[in-house]
Amino acid sequence: MSERLQTGDTAPAFTLPDADGNEISLADHKGRKVIVYFYPAALTPGCTKQACDFTDNLDVLATAGYDVIGVSPDKPEKLAKFREKENLRVTLVGDPSKETLEAYGAYGEKKLYGKVVTGVIRSTIVVDEEGKVERALYNVKATGHVAKIIKDLGI
Repeated sequence: MSERLQTGDTAPAFTLPDADGNEISLADHKGRKVIVYFYPAALTPGCTKQACDFTDNLDVLATAGYDVIGVSPDKPEKLAKFREKENLRVTLVGDPSKETLEAYGAYGEKKLYGKVVTGVIRSTIVVDEEGKVERALYNVKATGHVAKIIKDLGI
């Protein structure tokens, strides 16, 4: 089971392919705050709701100095379909090896319909301009989560 990140930890570096196959790195965002959110699978109801919420609030977040990156174990082709089908504007990256998911503590045992399974733990990590963890939220709900982040961050 991967360790969960704590406030003040250095956010693990990553470089992952986006929906177009371009490499996206956390380092590319140095000097800006980044909301890195981890979700189980593109094109599923909860994940679609969450991605649409982030897209709907992208301008508010960007104006407040936040970039948003969504991470799932999906391949770029599936991310591209997800983006097109739902008109998403958030940056989506794929982590099929699950290395980044594990580094962020967003992969491991979780309860699903009362059973313990291993998979992606829906999580959101807010990284500051220096690459440090500002907030680490685990087992978040897909619905209403973005509004809660905006409220908690005082945006």
